[in-house]
Amino acid sequence: MEIERKFLISQLPVDLSSYPCLKIQQGYLCTDPVVRIRRQNDSYILTYKSSGMLEREEYNLPLTEQAYLHLRSKADGCLISKKRYCIPFGKYTIELDIFERAHQGLILAEVEFPSREEALAFAPPAWFSEDVTFDPKYHNSYLAFHKIP
Repeated sequence: MEIERKFLISQLPVDLSSYPCLKIQQGYLCTDPVVRIRRQNDSYILTYKSSGMLEREEYNLPLTEQAYLHLRSKADGCLISKKRYCIPFGKYTIELDIFERAHQGLILAEVEFPSREEALAFAPPAWFSEDVTFDPKYHNSYLAFHKIP
């Protein structure tokens, strides 16, 4: 089960370059339910996500590079490209996504939680902006087919 909140970011942390960065490219084979392929640096993953906003099922399966490339040609919409910075924040990790190409200018932060209660009680850092957890326009599967909101 994935339990996460999502926030818009209007101001980047000043020490961003000191955190690990992943280069991500992902596409969607289906959006209801979500079936996604992802290249994350040199790893390749097939992901299933059920419907939902704050909570949803998520399953990840490893892919080979060859399988990823084969499936990439079958992806609907545009491929999403982004840089993800992993920033420790107390007992959590903030996944800060800086989007590129068609979604240049969009910056989102996601934080995953072990329970719904912790997610709802989370106090975000001051540099977070609007909470868009319950806005489907900020799901990557939506963004693959639409311009940034």
